[in-house]
Formats: sequence, C-alpha cells, structure tokens
Amino acid sequence: MTDDIILETRGLTKEFKGFVAVNGVDLQVRRGTIHALIGPNGAGKTTCFNLLTHFLTPTRGQIFYKGAEITGSRPAAIARMGLVRSFQISAVFPHLTVRENVRVALQRKRGHSLDFWRSERVLREHDSRASELIHAVGLQQFEGQKAVELPYGRKRALEIATTLALDPEMLLLDEPTAGMTHADVDRIAALIKKVAADRTVLMVEHNLSVVSTLSDHITVLARGEVLAKGDYASVSKNPAVIDAYLGGIHA
Repeated sequence: MTDDIILETRGLTKEFKGFVAVNGVDLQVRRGTIHALIGPNGAGKTTCFNLLTHFLTPTRGQIFYKGAEITGSRPAAIARMGLVRSFQISAVFPHLTVRENVRVALQRKRGHSLDFWRSERVLREHDSRASELIHAVGLQQFEGQKAVELPYGRKRALEIATTLALDPEMLLLDEPTAGMTHADVDRIAALIKKVAADRTVLMVEHNLSVVSTLSDHITVLARGEVLAKGDYASVSKNPAVIDAYLGGIHA
C-alpha cells in the first residue's frame, strides 16, 4: 500500500451457503477523498460494507486500513482505529433528545460504557463538544427535541453527528440520502461535503445525482464483482455499467 491509500481490500469474498454475494473485490480508497460504491440492487454494496467493518466475516480476502491488516478484527476495535460506519437504517436512541444522543456517542468514544448511568453533572462535561457537533450538522434548533419526533432527513443528520462524535478518520456512509425528500437530499449532500473536508468518506449511494456531485472516485459493483472504476464521467458512459443499471431496473 502507498501512503495515500487509507483503505484497501484484496480479493474480498463472501459466500452464503453457496451463494457468492461479494466476489474477489479489490478496492482502494485514497486519503481525503469521497469514494462512492454504487451498483444496482443486489450488487453486494451493503455486504461489502459489512465486511469492511466486520459485521460479517470474509470467506476469503484481506482488508487493510492505514497500512495494517485488519481482517478478523472486532467491529469495536475497527471503530477505535478511526474507521466508523453509519447505518442504512437510522441508529439513534428514539426517546432521547438530540443533545442526549450526541452526548451518549461522546461517552462511547471515551470507552466507558458506564458513563451512561452517571450523574447529570458528569454528563454535562460533554455539552460543549455536543453543541459543536449539533451546530455542525445544522440541528441547533432541534437539540431539545426527541429523535423520534425529528423529520427523517434531520434524523439522518443526527446519526451523522453521533458518528462524528467518535472522531473518525474515515467515515463509511450506507445510503445516507435513502428515502429523503429533494430538500433533505440537498441538505445531507452539503453536510457530507462539509464533514469530508478533513476526513475520508466511503459511501454506498443510490442517488446518482448525489454521486456525481460529491464523488472524487467511484467503484461500480454488479453481482458482487467490480464492474468499473473511475470518476463519474467515465463510469457513467461505460456500456457495461449502463447495461447493469438497466438490467437492475427489471431485476
């Protein structure tokens, strides 16, 4: 690995009882870029994410992060290394407020799970950093509101704030704009661009308008294999990619 490659996979493969969901994927993500992983439904994108963070164990292949092999590492250990993933379905505490959700995430970063049960006085030590993160994702007017009461797009912004609370060097975003209105898509896309200013982002995203606007580099998957790599201009004109997407519409 060269110094500018922060994340790399070699021959990454996942089989489920004879079905090959991810097949020999070689992926390289450069530091300081936004890299999109795209493909039609069933291409293996989310499975690939699950392998990178070891929520699934690879059948074969290797994963390297910052030059060190992390294949076989536990998800919590990978997160502590600075490789942090947000989920396709919003993963926040629905009956805690925006501020409380961000404070819980800040406590997790300290590695003291029992902080959750500590006094309000101790928890208030996190308020300053929590406020910074809440402002960073544009939720300052919602900070006293329970997560369950937030509009969908704002809830996804909260999830990004809780992910940022772990101070990741690299952020994995799983379909960050899925199910959003046009206004929410624009807001989250702007937020991704903002948080990517000083970190690396790898995202699975179906919205090709978002991909074309944000991505420095794209890897296209189809049937679990790498179909194409490059910038948006090159992959969007690739006949094999066009065929895969048209075929995916009818799949």
